[in-house]
Amino acid sequence: MRLGLAQLNPIVGDLAGNRRRILDAYHALVAQGAELVVFPELVLCGYPPRDLLFKRRFVPDTAEALAQVAAAIGDVPALIGTVEPNDTGRGRPFHNSAAFCHRGRVVALARKRLLPTYDVFDEDRYFEPASAPTVVEHQGRRIGITICEDIWTHPMISTRRLYTGRTPLEQLAAEKCDLMVNLSASPWHYDKDSLRVKLVADAARALGCPVAYVNAVGGNDELIFDGRSLACDATGQVIAGLAAFAEETRVVDLPDGRTAAPTPAAGALHPTFAQNELKDMYEALVLGLRDYAHKSGFKRALVALSGGIDSALVAVVAADALGRDNVIGVSLPSVISSQHSRDDARILAHNLGIRFETIGIAEAVAATEASLQPLFAGRPRDVAEENIQARIRGVLMMALSNKFGSLLLTTGNKSEVAVGYCTLYGDMCGGLAVISDVFKTQVYALSRWVNRDREIIPRNTIDKAPSAELRPNQTDQDTLPPYDMLDRILHGYVEEGLSSRDLIAQGFSEAVVNDVIRKVDLNEYKRKQAAPGLRITPLAFGVGRRIPIVQKYVS
Repeated sequence: MRLGLAQLNPIVGDLAGNRRRILDAYHALVAQGAELVVFPELVLCGYPPRDLLFKRRFVPDTAEALAQVAAAIGDVPALIGTVEPNDTGRGRPFHNSAAFCHRGRVVALARKRLLPTYDVFDEDRYFEPASAPTVVEHQGRRIGITICEDIWTHPMISTRRLYTGRTPLEQLAAEKCDLMVNLSASPWHYDKDSLRVKLVADAARALGCPVAYVNAVGGNDELIFDGRSLACDATGQVIAGLAAFAEETRVVDLPDGRTAAPTPAAGALHPTFAQNELKDMYEALVLGLRDYAHKSGFKRALVALSGGIDSALVAVVAADALGRDNVIGVSLPSVISSQHSRDDARILAHNLGIRFETIGIAEAVAATEASLQPLFAGRPRDVAEENIQARIRGVLMMALSNKFGSLLLTTGNKSEVAVGYCTLYGDMCGGLAVISDVFKTQVYALSRWVNRDREIIPRNTIDKAPSAELRPNQTDQDTLPPYDMLDRILHGYVEEGLSSRDLIAQGFSEAVVNDVIRKVDLNEYKRKQAAPGLRITPLAFGVGRRIPIVQKYVS
């Protein structure tokens, strides 16, 4: 069978635009000889639609868009991810469905069986699950239809325990399918691509038939979808793998029945289908920023360039995502700022070819301190005065953002955001936190990867001791443990849910562990007010981590 895989980048809520994307891809794949075209999960309305579903016209408008798509489908059928109203009067109001469209109409609707409600997912809030996956017959073939989570029941996946009874794959095994397809909108995080390949390959072996997995691509809010759609023969051999972090459509020749395909031809796996982890992380950030900006209506971005490694990496990502002519780097030196930091910021901008501006803040800082002096009199200088610098920078950068209609990018990394080593209404000002899910040690690794062929980020930026430069001779390690230690503690506490006792048992100092955990817990209020951040780890701050601000539990 010649199967058309349509790995598209939909925009949430853009029903007309998504309809055009679907039909353009459909006609292109039919022209290449596809006998069935498969699209990603909820491709028509975009994923995740979240509470747009509760707007009274959203689901009816989606149904109308589906009817328009179906009317344009000819002799070659298409499977299109859509939202469907639940008209039974029982359960949640909608279904997460796949519409089998053929010869001008919707012939069948297959509904998602398993609804993820954990981490960034909250599908149980909206959708009623199916009792079993659907099988459709076409040209003598039995085609089993699953949607994303329906295949995430492998023994190696911890969330399988959320579901009881027979799994969708076990149910399909009794149906003797000739093909199984999975429509997905599976957000990316590092280390996930190899796991998905195993899931699809094992599903093919379990069902004894070819399996095709069609994933969405693109950025929607915090989530980044990497594509990497694939097809396996009945033996679990990968016979096609599509691009990572880019749209692609392709016709794949699937072997009939339970036979193995010949050795995949050269080019069957896109060069980016399996690639270096750092390249994956970098391309995810670029795609996430590009789509967040463009889908929100921004063409240009602003970055406050401190001369440090975090703002340098954000500027590099921005230049790649939006084009160097659409990025402005701004240096905002105070009397504390070192000459090497000013020089590093200027050299970086030159290396990237972006516009570079300097706005001194010494006078504004002095005027603000003078205004506060009567109230601050008799009290020693402390973090309050230090943060005036950061907050004046925030005011100036937001003014530039307003004046020029540019998206201001914040530059804090996950390590800093975790422990509150950032200034609310200062360096936290902005519309998107590009690296807020990137640990500091990963920032260094990515920066060295950026420089793999030539020096883009100045060597001094990478080699010098990191500093906020809010007081003379300040370094991050004045108040934080070394980043390699800090990041290991944070990974355990934030991402793995380990307690202080667990971490101390691993050999970390009790005093250091308790101090780090205290900082993480106390700064939840800052994170609740932070700009949305691009998600690249299994557990990011934001929608995937819901800790109360006011709470007294100490682990």
